[in-house]
Amino acid sequence: VQLQASGGGLVQAGGLLRLSCAVSGRTFAYYAVGWFRQAPGKGREFVAAIGWNGVSTYYADSVKGRFTISRDNAKNTVYLQMNNLRPEDTAVYYCAVRTGPMSIRQSDYVSWGQGTLVTVSS
Repeated sequence: VQLQASGGGLVQAGGLLRLSCAVSGRTFAYYAVGWFRQAPGKGREFVAAIGWNGVSTYYADSVKGRFTISRDNAKNTVYLQMNNLRPEDTAVYYCAVRTGPMSIRQSDYVSWGQGTLVTVSS
C-alpha cells in the first residue's frame, strides 16, 4: 500500500489547513489511519486516528477541539482539518495505516506516507 500526504503549507496563527492522505489499494476500507507529526528537533508524536468505519476517532490532547479527522472510503482518502493553528503545530505531518483497530502507537502502523510540512507563523 502507498500513502500520499498533501495539503501542508505556511499559515498564520489562528488560520486553518486541511491535510489529505490518499491511500492506494482496494483494502482501504479495512484500514485504521493515523496522523502523526514531527516538529523540528523533536520526536514524532501522535496527532489523531480514525477507525475503518469513520465512527471511532481519537485525538491527542494538544489538538482536541481544534483538529478533526475524517475519511471518505469511496475516495480512499483521510482528511485532517486543522483549525485555530498555533506556532507549536509547526511540524511535518505523516499519515499511516494499519489493519485492526486504531492506535496511538507508531509501531502499530505498517505503512507510512512521506509527510507534508505545516508551518504556522506567529
